[in-house]
Amino acid sequence: MTETTTRPAPAEHALSAATAQGQPAIANMLERARAFAAPLIEGEFLDTGENTLAHADAVAAIVASMGGSEAMQAATYLVYSCQHLNRPQEVIAKVFGDNFAALAVETTKLVQVQKQTRSVVTAHQDAGAQTENVRKMLLAFSRDLRVVMLRLASRLQTLRHAAASRTPVPESLARESLQVFAPLANRLGIWQVKWEIEDLSFRFLEPETYKLIARLLDEKRVEREGYVAQLRERLERELAAQGITATVQGRPKNIYSIVKKMRGKSLDFGQVFDILALRVIVTDVKDCYAVLAWVHSHFQPIVEEFDDYIARPKANGYQSLHTVVREVANGQAGKPIEIQIRTEQMHEHAEHGVAAHWAYKEAGPRGYAGVWAGGEYDAKIAVLRQLLAWERDLAGGDQGKGLFDDRIYVLTPDAAIVELPQGATPVDFAYTVHTQLGHRCRGARVDGAMVPLNTPLQNGQTVEVIAAKEGGPSRDWLNPDLAYLASQRARAKVRAWFNAQATQETVARGREAVERLLQREGRTALKLDDLASQLGFRSADQLFEVVGKDEFSLRNIENLLRPQEAAPPADDVPLVRKPRGSEQGSKGGVLVVGVSSLMTQLAKCCRPAPPDAIRGFVTRGHGVSVHRADCSTFRHMANRNRERVIEVEWGKPKAGAGDSVYAVDVAVEAADRQGLLRDISDVFAREKMNVIGVQTQSVRGTAWMTFTIEITDTSRLAQVLGVVANVPGVRWARRR
Repeated sequence: MTETTTRPAPAEHALSAATAQGQPAIANMLERARAFAAPLIEGEFLDTGENTLAHADAVAAIVASMGGSEAMQAATYLVYSCQHLNRPQEVIAKVFGDNFAALAVETTKLVQVQKQTRSVVTAHQDAGAQTENVRKMLLAFSRDLRVVMLRLASRLQTLRHAAASRTPVPESLARESLQVFAPLANRLGIWQVKWEIEDLSFRFLEPETYKLIARLLDEKRVEREGYVAQLRERLERELAAQGITATVQGRPKNIYSIVKKMRGKSLDFGQVFDILALRVIVTDVKDCYAVLAWVHSHFQPIVEEFDDYIARPKANGYQSLHTVVREVANGQAGKPIEIQIRTEQMHEHAEHGVAAHWAYKEAGPRGYAGVWAGGEYDAKIAVLRQLLAWERDLAGGDQGKGLFDDRIYVLTPDAAIVELPQGATPVDFAYTVHTQLGHRCRGARVDGAMVPLNTPLQNGQTVEVIAAKEGGPSRDWLNPDLAYLASQRARAKVRAWFNAQATQETVARGREAVERLLQREGRTALKLDDLASQLGFRSADQLFEVVGKDEFSLRNIENLLRPQEAAPPADDVPLVRKPRGSEQGSKGGVLVVGVSSLMTQLAKCCRPAPPDAIRGFVTRGHGVSVHRADCSTFRHMANRNRERVIEVEWGKPKAGAGDSVYAVDVAVEAADRQGLLRDISDVFAREKMNVIGVQTQSVRGTAWMTFTIEITDTSRLAQVLGVVANVPGVRWARRR
């Protein structure tokens, strides 16, 4: 609640004071709270120059006048203590309980955030930007109405102190009070606070105009008050004669409302009707209309100035009959007089508004804002609706475009406020509350009525989600034409769910393929995580995923498993190294260094081709298996049987034998479409590369393809893959 203070006090002082004051002699919560705070703040001053303890005393008194309980008044002192405590939540909770601690800390947090918004106002921001920031902060903290009420009382006291001490108030603070705090007090129905904040703010914003109206009112004060007293006595007497018990009061004058009416209707001071005003308070509604009938029969009514707020209450719950009449004497109409007629209950609400419902459950059957409040929940909903309506009032005011034009605020069944983008639906709401609630959302009630899931929500509505016990979102939710989602965050969560599902399906497909292979090889006892590790993967699921995508050949796994069984005895094959001078060409254009007449074969796991760097591995019955030097399968086999590794290199082709061709695998990923396979095949045909095999798979719009092509060497392969990558829809193309 404080704007700022000038020097801190030791926190230990407060705790010892609280302990000392915790004696049975002081059972009163208000006295205990003041005793707790006094050692901390009695020597402190706000930036307005007001003593902090005196400010707290005054705010507590304002809270009391607004209908606040003793506990709420006590909370005032605890708020001012927070910044002097190292662990305010812990200390206050220990002495006064968790409820007071939460209120004090939350209010202090709001004060700090508001101070920050003021500090960041730059030369590029007008005064409206600052007031909008404060408005946003108040709305954000409105989950606890008590926080908002304490801020209202504190701001009123700041203005009162400045007026009493004739201290200038910064224009930004006065404008903020007029444009944010006064409309908030109006929406909450606390008219006395609203009028006073308006008049004091206007006094600092337009001092000359304020003085002029005040002087004009004062000049006519004696004459006006005498006339009003005469009317009041006559009205009470005549109504009593009609059997109507009524209390008639003179109505206090609000300078700012007079100025607004003069400017809005282009009137001069003498034409403003409510300069003379009476208020008639009766016991029930039928008496209101009986008084209205008597007034209209004895005075001349001004028809266009009549309003029935009993039949049609204002949005903030205000109810009353308003009429403007003139007294006719000797055929001449006198001055206009505004008369308000209401019941005692309506008057209580008009004076204190929502302050009458500090503890929401107190609303009871009296209701609030036209809502029948059968209990704590109904009253709380009504209060929150007024805060949301207050935001809409301001957004549509003279500020131009409202701060929340692109946002709405709806309520959970527990009356918590949820912020959503404009146009949000119940599905957006569900994902904002919790991701799993969004996934399982199957229906929704808005203000108790079932609605389609793509129904746009409005400010202040209460939304209840009907969810299945398990399940996932619908693909229709991602269709922009069906308008199920307005929030990008919710849309991303739906996409993530489907991506996760696709991954799970791919992993399951890969697992099934690997397990079938292990069954064929008789190696079902092999641990899958160990197999994945040997193949260079962090986990079995990672291996299954690439196998399921056809990005990793099962032959790699076969080659890893079989060499252990096929390893020949060390003396089966001579592994004698010979000088390079004895190198001989061998079958397949591969030269085996130091060994002649060995059968060689090109490994299908990596499909080497000149001029790849190659290595050899001696197998049983199949001679030397030739791999690319970077082949992961070769790497694993070499690590387990290093003595079987043999050096190999490409031999020179024999004269007249023609160019040898080698099969290599090319992997392609693309967005699936009609004619994609044809377009990629055409590229290979134009580049004179023979395609001898194709494997394709398409899952949810993504195509994975493996082309086996024949080449004489790999020198042109990179260039051709670049051409393939430029085919529309292709994301990448690379050699496997």
